[in-house]
Amino acid sequence: MSFTLDKLAAIVRARRDAAAEKSYTRSLFEAGVPRIAKKLGEEAVETVIAALGEDKKSLEGEIADLLYHLLVLMEARGISLDDVLLELERRTSRSGLEEKAARGVSS
Repeated sequence: MSFTLDKLAAIVRARRDAAAEKSYTRSLFEAGVPRIAKKLGEEAVETVIAALGEDKKSLEGEIADLLYHLLVLMEARGISLDDVLLELERRTSRSGLEEKAARGVSS
């Protein structure tokens, strides 16, 4: 497969400056972070509901929607995939339980 999250992030970045009447992505940016965050939350709930069902295609579609809206939020807040990957790399350098304890998070 040749499509990557990096490519999707680049599409999101490019569409941020597209004409709003032609770009759903641009309309999200114009609505601002609260609207983008709300859409992300809606997609997260839809993903959970699909995960509880038996339809794999439906779940794949909801995960795609969730990833897209997550990348829109990241772009709106100036967070790159590289930023997130660096954080994941830092966190995976020790066990999940050790990492949570260091952050003061309970299971």
